[in-house]
Amino acid sequence: MKVTVIGAGNGGMTAAYVLARNGHQVCIYDSPKFPAQVNAVQEKGGITALEEDNGAPMLMPGYAEIALATTDAQKAMEFADTFLMICPSFAQEIMFSAMLPYVKDGMKVFVIPGNYGGLVLNKMLQHSDKRGTDITFIDTISLPWATRAVAPGVISIMGVKEFMPMSVFPKANCTEDMVKDIKNIFPIPVEILDNPVVAALENINFGAHPLFTIMNMGLLENFAGGFNFYRDCCSPAIAKVEDELDRERITVGESLHLHLRTELEAMNALYASDCASIYEFNRGSSAHSKIKNAPANSQSRYITEDIPYLFVPFCELAKVCGVEVPAAEALVTMANIFNDTDYCVSGRTLAKMGFNHWSKQEILEFLAQ
Repeated sequence: MKVTVIGAGNGGMTAAYVLARNGHQVCIYDSPKFPAQVNAVQEKGGITALEEDNGAPMLMPGYAEIALATTDAQKAMEFADTFLMICPSFAQEIMFSAMLPYVKDGMKVFVIPGNYGGLVLNKMLQHSDKRGTDITFIDTISLPWATRAVAPGVISIMGVKEFMPMSVFPKANCTEDMVKDIKNIFPIPVEILDNPVVAALENINFGAHPLFTIMNMGLLENFAGGFNFYRDCCSPAIAKVEDELDRERITVGESLHLHLRTELEAMNALYASDCASIYEFNRGSSAHSKIKNAPANSQSRYITEDIPYLFVPFCELAKVCGVEVPAAEALVTMANIFNDTDYCVSGRTLAKMGFNHWSKQEILEFLAQ
């Protein structure tokens, strides 16, 4: 099949490589403002995955030819009807703005990770001159891989999830044929979730990323992030807070009549492990312990992306549900102070999803359409 990958960062480069390796014809696109990876793929004709990185063995090494690498949005859109948008959440609307002039009925847009992105992009679509175009938005809970781009045109794949939960919106588009197409395209097995809110609430970055970064900020800044993030930044006391965040998340989900996995259930399932606690998983996960990859300061995406695009909407949903979430709110407050920013204003609010002043029942009815 023909697939266009939107975004040439860590995840986008890896998606393009794996899709091409699986036999698909792949275009990779990025903004003209960030041409380095696209230019490298053009020059080399494809993407290389390393066999070893920092002395550790990597997964799926080799080389894959990429059919088209471009910074021309029109060429990228005309290449395929299926798109994997893999970029930071703050760039999702920017990327979709470039795509909008060329959208047409029947297109599928994977938003990886979703972070409510399908809802935001749908609102953009319905407020544009392309209103009414039949586009399916597919939100995943996270990236399929633990990966990084180590040089222009070169990646390292450290781990891969066993399967990927994702939602299909509008729900009316979640037909047997649509699910079959998704399974044929996506590079690992899929699980279909009920709606984009479930996909966001099941994002496994919720428990660890902001918490570990904020709680370890002194050491991270003073030692330039010279730690393994999951192993070294988790302690028994910090894991207790992580468990409390998980309880808050599950409680909000129950209020919305959603069945959510616990973080431990999700981690064990996604990485085929059998850990007895989230502390044990963080300390021992082989997929996450191969390199020293902790953030060096408060401008890490673990704060600048996960707080505004995961925690802010979560806290707003909690208010709609009448559920108190003091641990989540404390992390938002600390992040605001760290970065002199009010993420409650700049972040992904319910209003930006189209839910301004909606009741819980109104939100649930909209998601069921």
